[in-house]
Amino acid sequence: MKHSISVSGIDIELVRKDIKNLHIGVYPPEGRVRVAAPLLLDDDAVRLAVISKLSWIKKQKRNFKEQPRQSKREFVQRESHYFLGRRYLLNVIEHDGPAKVEIRSARKMDLFVRQGMDTEQREKVLNEWYRRELKARIPPLIEKWEEIIGVQIAEWGVKRMKTKWGSCNIEARRIWFNLELAKKPLPCLEYIVVHEMVHILERHHNERFTSLMDAFLPSWRISRDELNRFPLKHEKWVY
Repeated sequence: MKHSISVSGIDIELVRKDIKNLHIGVYPPEGRVRVAAPLLLDDDAVRLAVISKLSWIKKQKRNFKEQPRQSKREFVQRESHYFLGRRYLLNVIEHDGPAKVEIRSARKMDLFVRQGMDTEQREKVLNEWYRRELKARIPPLIEKWEEIIGVQIAEWGVKRMKTKWGSCNIEARRIWFNLELAKKPLPCLEYIVVHEMVHILERHHNERFTSLMDAFLPSWRISRDELNRFPLKHEKWVY
């Protein structure tokens, strides 16, 4: 059951679900506001909840509008690409061997492709490399934080996500990580690992969640802000 309401000139997408608590989310690229509300909560109660969070909502919308965005990537010579927070210039090399990616120096990323590979195929090669690199760095972090936080992760995976850096199915103890994290600094990846694992102790982003994050990873706000500072990937944002 979905419809729209307006609060202080801001359009709100309101979705009612069989849930206990109201949740407010602000999503890229332009700060779309979505509220998931319990079935029996009326529009006036939702408006009051939104008003109480209005300054936070406006801040999130402003952050999205101000965050730099890359132009669409064409995977051509000397194009900028990121890996672990560093910017590299792409060096495209056509050869007869298998397609692959290699970091040649502090500034150069070599993309080896077969002759005739189009943009989509080149992107696939780079994304598969990003996936492998990210998957190699996640297990040590999970192992480290399982012991510190005192929870066990049953399953995890990497996939492309448009509105979240990570997600956690608390009942299944399964975490998904956004493929884009391969482009961000390692402390940002660790922050997302901790963030999602703490959700097993506390489902909601409430005071208890914040206090747990402060206890386990006092620098988490720095990593969160760093994630927001890096350019967003060019994307066709379809909901």
